[in-house]
Amino acid sequence: MKRSLAPVAALACLALATGAGAQTLEIGYDQSPAGLDPHIATAFSTFAVINGTIYEGLTSIDRDLRLRPGLAESWTVSPDGRTYRFRLRPNVRFHDGGAMEAADVVASIERVLAKEIGSPLASRLAAVEGASAVDASTVEIRLKEAQAPFLVSLATIAIVPRRMQADKDSLQKQPVGTGPFSFAEWQPNGFIRLARHGGYWEAGLPRLEGLKFNIVPESATRQVGLSGGTYAMLPNIDAATALQLQGRPGVRIVETLELAYTLVGMNVSKPPFNDPRVRRALNHALDRAEIVQAAQFGKGVPGGPLSPALKDWAIDTKEFPCYAHDPARARALLKEAGLSEPVAVTMNVLPRQDIKDIAQVVQAQLAKAGFRVELRNQELGQFVQDWRNSNFDMFASTNAGSPDPDDYFYRTFRTGGSTNVFKYSDARVDELLDKARAATDQAQRRAMYADVQKALACEGPVAHLTYGQLFTALRANVQGYEIMANRSLSYLRGASAAR
Repeated sequence: MKRSLAPVAALACLALATGAGAQTLEIGYDQSPAGLDPHIATAFSTFAVINGTIYEGLTSIDRDLRLRPGLAESWTVSPDGRTYRFRLRPNVRFHDGGAMEAADVVASIERVLAKEIGSPLASRLAAVEGASAVDASTVEIRLKEAQAPFLVSLATIAIVPRRMQADKDSLQKQPVGTGPFSFAEWQPNGFIRLARHGGYWEAGLPRLEGLKFNIVPESATRQVGLSGGTYAMLPNIDAATALQLQGRPGVRIVETLELAYTLVGMNVSKPPFNDPRVRRALNHALDRAEIVQAAQFGKGVPGGPLSPALKDWAIDTKEFPCYAHDPARARALLKEAGLSEPVAVTMNVLPRQDIKDIAQVVQAQLAKAGFRVELRNQELGQFVQDWRNSNFDMFASTNAGSPDPDDYFYRTFRTGGSTNVFKYSDARVDELLDKARAATDQAQRRAMYADVQKALACEGPVAHLTYGQLFTALRANVQGYEIMANRSLSYLRGASAAR
């Protein structure tokens, strides 16, 4: 049923709270973060609030997924590819007023690697042998061996004050970074407010006085709020929401094919998914094209282990035999594995509407292929806890992608990887991942990652489902924002809004 809305032009100013010479952008956001520590958090709800807004890394990734300088203005690499020397930008300050120095960078790297912190980012720095401050503005990082994706990985390692190195709790509720916006206030399940960082290193930025992430779980409420001018932005929305907002007065939609993927994860340390035949059966049971149509309104593509947006890396899904939808073959594989139908399993479901929709379609598809799936709809904190503890048979979720395959593959599928919650281990995959991250020849890396994709697609612990179009809805007067395929809101630093 269509709603009758008040004239939106007159209400648009509600989305911008007046500040001293600038404005606070009101954002309608679907979930409250589970925590704000950049070295611990894994949820999209946290990532969007803190990445590129509160926190920054030595390097950065731009909208075209290209590597750019970040807090390091330049760097050099030794001939053997094992020693990196970074020159830090001058006049970078943390939100608490302290100068960012080389010692903070060293402490941040050591914090991510510390077992006591338990960072899921640790695998991204697995090649690091040591880091040291040459002087206050120069950092040297030594690697055990050459690692081609190292500079890309550093874009995801936030630099925090060195006093936080051993602190496991403070940053979860009181983040302190160098980004264009500083943490101001968090009202649980209400809002998170960020303020303009007046000492930001990039001249003239940010243009906004601040950001306010209003936690509004109901999609319909967020839509009405955007249309009526209460909110100026709905970031990273799904296709259903974007279609409903398309064409509304005063609203514009920006989109891109995202790096993030939807997936079904499997615990391979216990029956039935410890048998690769069962994992192959699950893939044959899936009809990915139907998932795109039924759960994503046709706004996406079936996908393998890498997003088609990564044109230099992703291989065609036609090369994965198990991607052929074949319930009869799935049943035959279950029989070969010695299982009787129906094979009963539970599936934990990330509390996001698009994932809930996907889980229901997957449940129905698996039922036709000999599985009986019980869906467990969980609140975010419990979902993350069970994920971390490998407390699942299966789960339905979405994960972020990366411009370099190593950033996703190594931590997720390498034996002992920091996000290998599936308990997956394959000697051949380990060998390929080790060689690919050490190789410097791009063609060789491309060939090795093609082999990794083929190994993972059918019998890996993840059934990759789809890559969707990513949408953000904005009031028409919001300018200067660029949507990113990795869901980062870092371009809010250059956004502005006309009155």
